[in-house]
Amino acid sequence: MTNREFHQQLLDELNRRYEKVKLGGGLKNIEKHKAKGKLTARERIDYLVDAPNDFVEVGAFVGDGMYPDEGGCPSGGVVIGIGKVSGRQCVIVANDATVKAGAWFPITAKKNLRAQEIAIENQLPIIYLVDSAGIYLPLQADVFADKEHFGRIFRNNAVMSSMGLLQVAAIMGSCVAGGAYLPIMSDEALIVEGTGSIFLAGPYLVKASIGEDVDAETLGGASTHCEISGVTDNKYPDDPSCLDAIKRIFDRLGHSPEAGFDRIVPAPPQKSPEEIFDLLPADRNKPYDMREIIERIVDNSEFEEYKQLYGQTLLCGYARIDGWSVGIVANQRKMVKAKKGSGNEMQMGGVIYSDSADKAARFIMNCNQKKIPLVFLHDVTGFMVGSRSEQGGIIKDGAKMVNTVANSVVPKFTFIIGNSYGAGNYAMCGKAYDPRLIYAWPTAQLAVMSGASAAKTLLQIQVATLKAKGQTIDPEVEKELLSDITNRYNEQLSPYYAAAHLWTDGIVHPLDTRRIISAGIEAANHAPIQKPFNVGVIQT
Repeated sequence: MTNREFHQQLLDELNRRYEKVKLGGGLKNIEKHKAKGKLTARERIDYLVDAPNDFVEVGAFVGDGMYPDEGGCPSGGVVIGIGKVSGRQCVIVANDATVKAGAWFPITAKKNLRAQEIAIENQLPIIYLVDSAGIYLPLQADVFADKEHFGRIFRNNAVMSSMGLLQVAAIMGSCVAGGAYLPIMSDEALIVEGTGSIFLAGPYLVKASIGEDVDAETLGGASTHCEISGVTDNKYPDDPSCLDAIKRIFDRLGHSPEAGFDRIVPAPPQKSPEEIFDLLPADRNKPYDMREIIERIVDNSEFEEYKQLYGQTLLCGYARIDGWSVGIVANQRKMVKAKKGSGNEMQMGGVIYSDSADKAARFIMNCNQKKIPLVFLHDVTGFMVGSRSEQGGIIKDGAKMVNTVANSVVPKFTFIIGNSYGAGNYAMCGKAYDPRLIYAWPTAQLAVMSGASAAKTLLQIQVATLKAKGQTIDPEVEKELLSDITNRYNEQLSPYYAAAHLWTDGIVHPLDTRRIISAGIEAANHAPIQKPFNVGVIQT
């Protein structure tokens, strides 16, 4: 099988999985939903945004395989992303009522918080298209009371309002119990007649609590809240007219200061991006030249390297992506020459050595000094280990790199192309280091270490435990045990496992990388840098 054929198989799988995700709760539930005169969550977004193909979805694979006993929770029961409405970039959150009536699972709360985080970091307005039955009661203990649970959403509503970030909510279906606060804590609350309803307790709970018989429309429908309670601002006869009203709101928005990231007229790569599928090996242990990948992502295929002959297992340099000036930090996967006096002739690709960590730290400082956004491209197996590396201060140099990544004030964007193992994930701006967006290619793997290494380590521990008890293990049993451990671990290495748990914002076609970075920097440009760059104490 050629490299291209291997990648095509992965892309076919990505397309199959995404098409299934887009069906939400399934065709039968979609039919029931539309029979009520409602658009689906994705149809609402497509109608609302200026260019549906430019919408950057976040968390499409969230919840994948996570709730088998509950019948699943495709996409976490909510669709979120960054798009433009009336020419204005914003975050959009749309409940998918075809998935358990839009009820909130634990992962739903995490995904909604991610949407608000993106809005806050980038100073973007946010639109909520509300259609939800509230907390999924069988799992309420995992979604109700903790700091990062359901209530954090409303806390963020208040904080975002105090920051001056516009929040617009359209009540297009159910909006029940605590969830009723979300639209009413927004700046504008619109409601659709006949389908939208909002109340703290529904008709059944009202009957059980105080004995009152009342229908949903009288209790909390559009007429009640627009004409009597004043809870909502305006009502609309159907979904499209409500969404048109949101477009008019955004058409009148004032403008805010920008961060000032540099952009010129975009230019496509001179080298064909399609060649990535020939260059990136099917065998993840096989070396390749990361420069060739970079040159098929950046404008004019121009990449100006920083300290080209030093610390060569990390590529650092300047480029433009869709016109935006960026600094790129990428793992070099081919074998390279070691620095003089190191005692080695060559260094292994994909491994971070002391000199490369030192180089990257300095480069990141420079990008912060110049207000240049950072792009990290992962294919890293970790930091170099062994007595020579320890004596050479690998921990000190690795800490220096981690420190600069953590304290960087320019926006960071992370793409996991291949391996992302151990502390290498941290140093290359993994999820814990606040990238504005983090996506994986279908070839990605995330874990403490590779499946083979982890399985051998775990097997050695089990064998040693048995020996300590005076027991032995049959070679065939040992082989079977190794296979079981490897398979179990490899399942968790999958980019889909990471995306399901929102360790990444999703899995993308490699040729979408430029578009996502460009949209991400455009979003980040709405948020002027307020904090000075300071790394604190660094051991040199």
